[in-house]
Amino acid sequence: MYKALENRYEQATIRHAGNSGLMLPAISLGLWRQYGSNAPLNDRREVILHAFDKGIFHFDVANNYGNDGSEFGSTENLFGQILSQELKAYRNELVISTKAGYEIHDGPYGIGTSRKSLFQGINDSLKRLQLDYVDIYYAHRFDAATPIEETVRALDDIVRQGKALYVGISNYETAQAKEAIQLFKDLGTPFVLDQMSMNMLNTQVDDSGLTELLQKNGAALIAYGPLAEGLLSTRYLEGIPDNFRIHHTNRELLADGEAALVAKLKALNELALERGQTLSQLALAWLLRDPVVASVIIGTTSIEHLDDNLKALEQLEFSDEEQIKITELLH
Repeated sequence: MYKALENRYEQATIRHAGNSGLMLPAISLGLWRQYGSNAPLNDRREVILHAFDKGIFHFDVANNYGNDGSEFGSTENLFGQILSQELKAYRNELVISTKAGYEIHDGPYGIGTSRKSLFQGINDSLKRLQLDYVDIYYAHRFDAATPIEETVRALDDIVRQGKALYVGISNYETAQAKEAIQLFKDLGTPFVLDQMSMNMLNTQVDDSGLTELLQKNGAALIAYGPLAEGLLSTRYLEGIPDNFRIHHTNRELLADGEAALVAKLKALNELALERGQTLSQLALAWLLRDPVVASVIIGTTSIEHLDDNLKALEQLEFSDEEQIKITELLH
């Protein structure tokens, strides 16, 4: 029988999501890839429980996560088994987030953020997760086919029905986020987070004014893909293979060619070594230097990688000189 380590919060770095009472670990665990029904349950259970023992109490899923584009929902099923067994006694400590908006089943209501789709999404997610409520429920994407007022009202009603405690949005452009935030304010909805693709190589979130918008409205950013699918590690310092799967939000990183990107990675790696960090640790610390960023969501199936990432929290401060050097490299 699993029993969590008693000292699991001793080294944890905990941050508030904006001005809200929602608290998150600075590093969260996301289950986007390789946590579906094709994954070995015992191995995944080991990683998830180890994460909790290390003070990671926020786990992020979505209703369409499965086996890399198939068996949608199977990630929630896998995680639900662990939640209902090993982690059941710790439910009040956990922050569980899920999302709806991308394809989950056939037909017009299997995609998008209409009222019907969002309610079906939360009800089905709760069944798969074997939970009475989730802590955060996101509109996973902006849906141009649905009035934004309808999406916001549905999320508000889901909170009022006790199926979620907080709401967030994900993959919204800054103008879309601005409109949604005002509607949430009018309804008094506990909107707390905007989940975006964000890493130190991709400055779109800051450049678009989204960070400033969220700060002004007392909300926070939560970054997915903070290591750019592994680019921000030592794995690709000698070159990027032709079959590398880059996320669509990061395609511009290769705009100047592979050689230019590799040169940038090498320069960042040298700076990381000077700080006594790995490139991955530097990349995570760089995002977390901004108080608007409540947490970064890492995705790993390796305990070794998870522990290595957590070491980023040992050095989050950057000198003025380091900030100038890194900013020059990134722009």
